[in-house]
Amino acid sequence: MNKITLIGNLTHDPEVRSTPSGVTVCTFTIAVNRRFANQNGEKQTDFFRINAWRQLGDTCARYLAKGRKVAVIGELQARTYEAKDGTTRMSLDVSADEVEFLTPKNADDAGSGYSAPRPQASAQDLAGFTDINSDDLPF
Repeated sequence: MNKITLIGNLTHDPEVRSTPSGVTVCTFTIAVNRRFANQNGEKQTDFFRINAWRQLGDTCARYLAKGRKVAVIGELQARTYEAKDGTTRMSLDVSADEVEFLTPKNADDAGSGYSAPRPQASAQDLAGFTDINSDDLPF
């Protein structure tokens, strides 16, 4: 079984392309922190290139941006390519099956991850409710 689950932050804005047959692919890279520090006490980060296809790619392109936190479930794919210097290189990419947006929709552009506070209820919203004392409750 080839399945990988990652949670990380986008390192740059997603790039959208189309294949010659018109299929959309959205590509982005996420930074994933390792759970444990190395011998020097430093946390290490791994970078994964994610490819989201078709409707999932369209959705990712529309709502994701640099710094946003996502969870990705997909397949790990090895590909080889020829570099500009003529050497053959290998790359590991993730073909996304699912992408869940973890940064709240109302988060500010600084990427703090917190949503705006809710407005307080007005007296009109509370009409018809009776204020009770907690000593009156049977439990």
